[in-house]
Amino acid sequence: MTRKTIGWVAKEAGVNAQTVLYYERRGLLPAPSRTMNGYRVFNDASVRRIRFIKRAQELGFMLKQVMALLALQGEQNASCAEVSSMAANHLEDIEAKIHDLERMRDALVPLVEACPKKGAMKDCPIMDSLEGDG
Repeated sequence: MTRKTIGWVAKEAGVNAQTVLYYERRGLLPAPSRTMNGYRVFNDASVRRIRFIKRAQELGFMLKQVMALLALQGEQNASCAEVSSMAANHLEDIEAKIHDLERMRDALVPLVEACPKKGAMKDCPIMDSLEGDG
């Protein structure tokens, strides 16, 4: 049987070793068993857990939210409704961010289009807008 080292788990999960250590420090990854020499020894469950964390992050979940999802995953009486509620709340946050980004884009596009892209800074409509009385 080969030892599943931090390098192995990192490679299998598609992260670097520092990420594995960070997740362990943050409590997202249980402390692995250790050899007599103190080396960490991981298993396939560690890889699955890291992949879960990375997929959740790709969907925009913050580590605190990922911890809550992992806690639900380990809770015997947890329901899909609890996960759905967390995801729905997260989706609302995403929608609000999209709205804010669209508002920013709508304000910035005309300024960029109005900018002559040459001449003195004092004639820059973007700078005028940023210095404005809001």
